[in-house]
Amino acid sequence: MLTQNLGYPRIGSRRELKKVCENYWAGKTGLKNVLTVGKYIREENWLLQKEAGIDLIPSNDFSFYDQVLDHSLTFGAIPKRYHEVIQQKGNTELDLYFAMARGYQKEGLDIVAMEMTKWFDTNYHYIVPEFYKDQQFKLFSTKVIDEFYEAKQLGITSKPVLLGPVSYLLSGKEKEAGFDRIDLVKNLLPVYFDILNKLKTLGVEWVQFDEPFLTLDLSEKQQRVFRDTYAQLRKEFPFLKIILATYFERLGDNTALTASLPVDVLHIDLVRAPQQLDDVIAHLPKKTVLSLGVVDGRNIWKNDFINSLGIINNAKDKLGADRVWIAPSCSLIHSPCDLQNETNEEVLTSEIKQWLAFARQKINEVVLLSRLSEDVVSDSSLHQLAKNREANESRRVSRLIHNEAVKQRASAVTESDAQRISTFHDRKKQQQLLLDLPLFATTTIGSFPQTTEVRSWRARLKKGELTTAEYDKLIADETEKAVKWQEEIGLDVLVHGEFERNDMVEYFGEQLAGFTFTQNGWVQSYGSRCVKPPIIYGDVSRPEAMTVKWSAYAQSLTSQWMKGMLTGPVTILQWSFVRNDQPRSETCTQIALAIRDEVCDLESAGIKIIQIDEPAIREGLPLRRDDRANYLNWAVKAFRISASGVQDSTQIHTHMCYSEFNDIIKNIADMDADVITIETSRSQMELLDVFADFKYPNEIGPGVYDIHSPRVPNREEMIYLLKRAQAVIPDAQLWVNPDCGLKTRGWDETKKALIEMVEAAKAIRESVINNVTA
Repeated sequence: MLTQNLGYPRIGSRRELKKVCENYWAGKTGLKNVLTVGKYIREENWLLQKEAGIDLIPSNDFSFYDQVLDHSLTFGAIPKRYHEVIQQKGNTELDLYFAMARGYQKEGLDIVAMEMTKWFDTNYHYIVPEFYKDQQFKLFSTKVIDEFYEAKQLGITSKPVLLGPVSYLLSGKEKEAGFDRIDLVKNLLPVYFDILNKLKTLGVEWVQFDEPFLTLDLSEKQQRVFRDTYAQLRKEFPFLKIILATYFERLGDNTALTASLPVDVLHIDLVRAPQQLDDVIAHLPKKTVLSLGVVDGRNIWKNDFINSLGIINNAKDKLGADRVWIAPSCSLIHSPCDLQNETNEEVLTSEIKQWLAFARQKINEVVLLSRLSEDVVSDSSLHQLAKNREANESRRVSRLIHNEAVKQRASAVTESDAQRISTFHDRKKQQQLLLDLPLFATTTIGSFPQTTEVRSWRARLKKGELTTAEYDKLIADETEKAVKWQEEIGLDVLVHGEFERNDMVEYFGEQLAGFTFTQNGWVQSYGSRCVKPPIIYGDVSRPEAMTVKWSAYAQSLTSQWMKGMLTGPVTILQWSFVRNDQPRSETCTQIALAIRDEVCDLESAGIKIIQIDEPAIREGLPLRRDDRANYLNWAVKAFRISASGVQDSTQIHTHMCYSEFNDIIKNIADMDADVITIETSRSQMELLDVFADFKYPNEIGPGVYDIHSPRVPNREEMIYLLKRAQAVIPDAQLWVNPDCGLKTRGWDETKKALIEMVEAAKAIRESVINNVTA
């Protein structure tokens, strides 16, 4: 049985890519250094997989920012507004690429970035392709060809990975009315043909087409396009060996369609959807190979070899060993790089570490499973099997995992625990009376820039170079400066800045029982933004207050309202590596009760506006519509449990990142937050339409500028967006805020942008008042 990998982390085991890209953007290093680091990471990844014994090693899985954006550049799908970037003296293809991802504001040009959204139900963000009627495509970037050649120079005939033509088109958006983007396939396919012909001349043997949209609900037209597209590919390249990769869900009612496509190998995800195996085998043509995704590409738990071997042997018995491959469930970009980098047992104990596997270890698991599936198994493989069984049994019986008091409290939750005292209509009156905020109240989403200096304080504290008292004094001074500056520019609802926090999930996980952490367990969220998800290994509870100290301190510095900042239970769940030995809903309820305790303590400390961020609610939505009701029921309930322990006069906010709300707007309303803030600037307020159509009753803060880009928008730009918001949402419901937290931005751009934002809000406020008095 052959082994394959679908993709490997591209950030580097020490986040080398993040560091070199950010230095390049800041003008601290040159293009040559960026390209050198990129090449080093690719070669290290290829050789690591070769040494492990992977038979089919991927290429073109590396990216300087995002793999979907890579394809847009490859196909020449470059919006016209960026054409001037490449014409600027000294700019390269990579500068154009980064401008599309991050925006561009220099040399007299001011260009907004392309829209960004979540990749299926992951916390990875991709750059959304923009499509226009009758759009033409051409081979613009030769990255896929160059990287295949680069691997070949190392003696590796790699397997180029391409996002399939149908999934690429479906991942984008029509930017004008009157056409369906999937109809562009006839213009796009010739570019695929051009790429494949060039790869053929270099000696390509296998090509992997990723078509994850085959695991979603498809229209008849979309199904037909899949059939026609792969029929044309096969007709054009009759001898090309094609791997069709699906992942993240079951094929379900697309099983017959997918199995009928003229490909050589079909890959399926048997971690997320193990129940689909027999159905897929029943539909598989006689010569098609089945690639079994049995090693979890999205979580960090060690594989259960006994369970996986049962799946493999089932497939082998029905298909024969020559028609079965072994692989991770999906690309390993969603996994940290290497468990061997975790050397500090004070951070990650040896007991818990033995239960884990990161990307490098998962590659070894794939190879070892292949060897264990052979008719003659070596003594070394049997030893590894015994060690695997021992580690999994150790986890099952460990006393670290179970807390009966936590389990009993979660099981005793009633419907009343998830209800505010009064309806929003009645709560709003009390909040208006207490808070006395103006129309178009201004605020931020919570965090302020985490400068190198601020981050160094945490590092020095951990090393013992600062005492706790010295560290607290530095944080207090930074908080005081932020509070005074917010007062000076005229923000209405202030935040303390979160200077004491590392990551919005990690910070809470560090203070909750049932969580553990890593030193270097980084995964890519978007671009150079990497996160280090906590590991939820056991029952979750809150030993003591987590945020009250700094929120109460900040409130003591000002007579204005200070907003308490928390991360919600669903987001903590989604952005952690979650235990897989109980339903996710149970773990989420435990987290919700811990956050509820914190909300109540904040209220008792005098914090009357509390934000419970839930940017991951949409991300957690099951990909199949039939599976969504159950998830939405427990996810919304978890938020309400966390928010419902306070008085009516306490205003609860929530924040959500890039999301499509059309199909869950009722559930968003059911969360019953007094104020919701959402990211809308890149979509030009387009996301507000669904709130307007639904007649969303509560208050809403649509983001008026994009914090994921370094460009500073001007006042008129924000006024324009606010007027677009006014056109669909009543004035009395609107707040004014950035798209998201400002942690990753610099102070200079942050100050300029927020001053412009406050002035834009004042201008809109005055225009409304003048219209009323007139």
